[in-house]
Amino acid sequence: QLQASGGGLVQAGGSLRLSCAASGLTFSTSSMGWFRQAPGKEREFVVAIRGPDRNTFYANSVKGRFSLSRDNAKSTVFLQMNSLKPEDTAVYYCAAVKTAYNAGSYYNANNYPYWGQGTQVTVSS
Repeated sequence: QLQASGGGLVQAGGSLRLSCAASGLTFSTSSMGWFRQAPGKEREFVVAIRGPDRNTFYANSVKGRFSLSRDNAKSTVFLQMNSLKPEDTAVYYCAAVKTAYNAGSYYNANNYPYWGQGTQVTVSS
């Protein structure tokens, strides 16, 4: 089970931190990802962190602005979002997979069997 939290309304240029708490997984070896979906658009990859080695993979659109970290003791990942833009407005979903993939596989939502409920992020201009 994945529980996402931390969404909200923020002005452009502001920051938010999303959290995703996991249960029922061997968290330390699971890989975690974030996707987002804006109204009328397909779900898109944001970032992922691989379980065994903590390598992170970012979408080009968020590189340098977003940072993903994990606390294995709390079975939680944290997505720090800085310099937010109106185009970051979306419902953000956390996802998990027990398998460690090669980098490219993390970009595909179909490779994640476990999903949280989503949290709304709205960035006003």
